[in-house]
Amino acid sequence: MPRNPLPAVGRAIARRPLVMRAAPAIARFERLVRRITRGRRGVLDLAGLPSIELTVTGRKSGLPRTVSLLYVPDGPGTYFLVGSNWGRPGHPVWSANLNAADHAEIHSGGERFKVRVRRLAGADRAAAWERAVAYWPGYAMEARLARPREFRLYELTRI
Repeated sequence: MPRNPLPAVGRAIARRPLVMRAAPAIARFERLVRRITRGRRGVLDLAGLPSIELTVTGRKSGLPRTVSLLYVPDGPGTYFLVGSNWGRPGHPVWSANLNAADHAEIHSGGERFKVRVRRLAGADRAAAWERAVAYWPGYAMEARLARPREFRLYELTRI
């Protein structure tokens, strides 16, 4: 069976600043695809890249907030999330909610499950950042665009 060429294409495209300007349109298309597939697939999934729907309690409202995100796989049941916000100057809102949470929920491939949330710092963060950039090189460009902001990195572990 032939290999899917789309992940390599996606990684190459993600290195281009134009992609960052297209972020709002991509996000709208992601929500539409998620709605049509009842949350089983997103745009990144269709491109052969791993994505999840993350649901976390809003730190101010107390209401569940859901967002679709690219994740970096790190073994069975472990997911790294990078708060890149497409290289914009501010942290993504979902990361502020995740900072205030011990647990969250992931919806991926039609399955929902709880995860433990840990914000990474120090050596753990440095090691995760290296793995994230190796997996998705676009993060390096986004980090340059967002300077001097340092991205928040999280490890989500399935419970």
